[in-house]
Amino acid sequence: MGLALTQHYAVAQETFAEADAILGFPLTRLCFEGPADVLTATRNAQPAILTASIAALRALQAARPDLPAAIMAGHSLGEYSALAAAGSLAFADAVRLTRARGELMASAGEQHPGSMAAILRLEDAQVAALCAQAAAESGDVVQVANYNSPGQVVISGGPAGVAAATALAKAAGGRVMPLAVSIAAHSALMLPAVEAFAARVAATPFTAPRIPVIGNVQARPLATVEELRAELVAQLTSSVRWTASIAAMIEAGVTRFVEIGPGAVLTGLVKRIAPNVETANVATPEDVAKA
Repeated sequence: MGLALTQHYAVAQETFAEADAILGFPLTRLCFEGPADVLTATRNAQPAILTASIAALRALQAARPDLPAAIMAGHSLGEYSALAAAGSLAFADAVRLTRARGELMASAGEQHPGSMAAILRLEDAQVAALCAQAAAESGDVVQVANYNSPGQVVISGGPAGVAAATALAKAAGGRVMPLAVSIAAHSALMLPAVEAFAARVAATPFTAPRIPVIGNVQARPLATVEELRAELVAQLTSSVRWTASIAAMIEAGVTRFVEIGPGAVLTGLVKRIAPNVETANVATPEDVAKA
């Protein structure tokens, strides 16, 4: 992850080296060589994805300093990359904060193991209602974690709650895809992480974004330092309102969306939300050249 960028852009190589120094271990080697099970552990995956994303951003900025950005957003962890890109959060602080987020989320998951599943082909409100019914019937936590796009909603919670909700979703004609995770992100099962993470956020320097950033929780711009701090803490246990966030960007006049970082999942979601907008993703040197 990110290897090709470091071979073509010195600034990308410097970004990975900076992350290694901040964390005190070779994150770069983990990203490039694995092992995959260690890299995908949330305490490692979070700073790794952030670093790869900022490396891609810096490579793009080096190659295309004229490329304008009118507004930004990031999905869940991606919000930290968006805040760094908008000048609100220093890269070094973003690395430290995402490492802490990953460690605290992993600890919360060990205390209260959970699961997640994607529900397809049902309306957002229908899935939310099924989660409420399942929680009442099972006595377990289950709620909407991500409103990803029309017809794609991710739910999160305890094993019994998610099992009850997925059974109801199947009965309602939905398609269920269990996710290979051991923590219930964006659910009340992350509450054990909130207090310690709030303290880390409070101790981290922020400035108001130079470029507007749409927050996941409210799907509106984060205008002040107080708002973005509250957003990052609330995000642990709240739904990612991605469909509404993209709609807000379109309403603000955005016609071209560029996904920066490993993968192209968000590009696919944007196409489902707004089929007529232009999209691109930047994860490799070839992508940078095309952007």
